[in-house]
Amino acid sequence: MATQASDIALTPSAAARVASVASRQGKPAILRLSVDGGGCSGFQYRFGFADAPEADDTVAETDGVRLVVDAVSLNLVRGCAVDYVESLGGAAFRVENPNAASGCGCGSSFAV
Repeated sequence: MATQASDIALTPSAAARVASVASRQGKPAILRLSVDGGGCSGFQYRFGFADAPEADDTVAETDGVRLVVDAVSLNLVRGCAVDYVESLGGAAFRVENPNAASGCGCGSSFAV
């Protein structure tokens, strides 16, 4: 069974963006964050929509939108917040990760 935890957070801005995109695509408002090896700094964040949380997922909910993270990825992003930011450089989900010792300029990869 998926667990609720304060180990991860989804900001209201990110929740609103997920809800908007999920509605247009006819998908549930569930954003999956996972971590893969690679990227310029060693690890990279991956985002995608999920149909439902998996049994070992940690789940955070904001405004009816869920953020899910698998158990392996959680070890690298524990304490993080996922935000949605718009700037002159573009718009993207951004992970504020307290475990990251460094990151790349684009914000999609990090090192621990």
